[in-house]
Amino acid sequence: MQNSREKSKESPPFGAKMSQEIVLTLLVVILTLVAFVREWSSPDVLALSILCLLVALGLIDMADMPLVFRNEAPLTIASLFIIGGALEKSGAVDQIGRLLQRRVTGGVRSSILAFTIVASFFSAWMNNTAIVAILMPVVLGFARSKDIPASKLLIPLSYSSILGGCCTLIGTSTNLLVNGSLKDLGLEPMSMFTLAPIGVPLAIAGIGYLTIFGPKLLPSRSSITGSLEIDFRAVPLHHLLIGDGASIIGEKLFDTPLGSREAGIHVLEIRRRGARLMVPLSEVIVEKNDRFLVALHRRRGGAARAEELFAKIGAEELSSIDGIVSELVIPAESSLAGRTLAASDFRQRYNCVVLAVHRNGVNITSRMAELSLERGDTLLVITAVNNLSSLKLTRDFVLTDAPEEKQDSKPAAPVRKWPIIFSWSILGAVVLIVSLTDIFSRINPSVPSIPIHYAAMVGALVLLWGGILTPREAYASIDWQVLLMLYGLLGLGMAMQSTGTAEWLAKHLVEITRSFVAPNLLPFVILWLVFLFTSMLTEVLSNNATAVMLVPIVVKLASEIGVEPRPFIMAVTVAASCAFTLPMGYQTHMMVYGPGGYKFSDYIRTGIPLNLLAWVITCTIVPIIWPFNPA
Repeated sequence: MQNSREKSKESPPFGAKMSQEIVLTLLVVILTLVAFVREWSSPDVLALSILCLLVALGLIDMADMPLVFRNEAPLTIASLFIIGGALEKSGAVDQIGRLLQRRVTGGVRSSILAFTIVASFFSAWMNNTAIVAILMPVVLGFARSKDIPASKLLIPLSYSSILGGCCTLIGTSTNLLVNGSLKDLGLEPMSMFTLAPIGVPLAIAGIGYLTIFGPKLLPSRSSITGSLEIDFRAVPLHHLLIGDGASIIGEKLFDTPLGSREAGIHVLEIRRRGARLMVPLSEVIVEKNDRFLVALHRRRGGAARAEELFAKIGAEELSSIDGIVSELVIPAESSLAGRTLAASDFRQRYNCVVLAVHRNGVNITSRMAELSLERGDTLLVITAVNNLSSLKLTRDFVLTDAPEEKQDSKPAAPVRKWPIIFSWSILGAVVLIVSLTDIFSRINPSVPSIPIHYAAMVGALVLLWGGILTPREAYASIDWQVLLMLYGLLGLGMAMQSTGTAEWLAKHLVEITRSFVAPNLLPFVILWLVFLFTSMLTEVLSNNATAVMLVPIVVKLASEIGVEPRPFIMAVTVAASCAFTLPMGYQTHMMVYGPGGYKFSDYIRTGIPLNLLAWVITCTIVPIIWPFNPA
């Protein structure tokens, strides 16, 4: 079988019939698009399956398959996840957010401005999903305290995290993935601040747009808690002992008053002989000395009275603890995605009772046990306040209540400043070393340029040696789904290059455009079309998948019209992150969807102008910074 590197040297003559390899590659591309849009499986499974399919079809030589895993981008991203995990654990972002919560006056515009600036700044250095997860409880708490609809603040939080990621090389995994692809294609890689001439003006313009027009465009809508008319989020939880004289001993739980959901009685936990009883409530037979943890809560009041209920069944109240009605968002990487509440043993596993599921603007309050959970679902739950920390550690949820903010009975632990300073120092050192050595190596070639993947790995190791993170915490901070997805998608880019598919597509795109555009305007028109197509594709497809597929095409496209490829690469890189119009376009949009009480139309109304703004700004600046025909 012909080696893929040999095949990459052969280019099908323009106008020639498509080869079998090109046809197969295009079919795999279409299959990839459909699979990601329809969400046939998780992104990592899909991407690795596509890689194996490409090898099976002979589009990638089996001997060349390991070359995919030599790309440095996933290694860099893993190291940056660890550094971001250290910043998250140290509370660096959280402390800034709480400072804003105390200092911002409470006006809608000033609040949008303050939180978007913070989110965009931090997302330039950290994973934007983590930024939104950290700041969302702060924003929601601020909105409640200032009586501002959370819907006015959460979409700006998500959008600004994307805008900030466009400012630096490490701002998003897409930037790093494109950079790795450039090296594979033999092109000059990006430096730390290559994207800044586009990203910074875009972030400033985007924040200005959200601050000025956001209050009018964004809805004033309640979260799931508000829409279900839950007036009191604080719920006492009662520890009960079923004593000798209890009338319910020997009965099925659901046949007793304790099993009455109509009376607002929710059983969170049952302990028997010192151990938690891990069986469905429908199978529980009450026994002597059983201990129950129950909440009495109904959405519109009228729940059973504690004293009367306990006296009626002959149960002794041992103690009570603070509970809360809270919202939990299901992120894409949650182990609950695709599973039902019943199959996951939700109540026993998480010490929570689900009151409702919010999905696509609809509150589901019946037959929830057999409902398959999806990413972006928001669960309205009752849980103990002291259980919020445990829920956060599972990484199966994005919390909308910060664990510590509800523990008013305990004095706040003093903030340890040195982990914050140390974590920021390491990140700053990584950025400075990569940036300065790159500059000095251009001036004096004898000075080595230290690559980002090496600097980031050393920074992550220093944080581990410094005790900021344990190895287990470091592993937990890495989004392994993202890394595996990147490895799988890199194979698609390799196949498009080696089979000549990228060149075939580029030739035909140029030929079509030439038929209605003057030659001197051709590069500019194609640049605008490339950005538009990329931004439209990334609304329905993974931004990483979009970039991997389009970078080889635009490189060949630039060669076909005889100009530098850099402007088109920059357009693809920025546009692949500019997904503002659809809620499924970016993971952070799905995170704020339920807590903000949003509808599909809210993203369209607010996002389309921002997409157009990004289109105009990027395509205006790019030819100035990176001319098509540099002198």
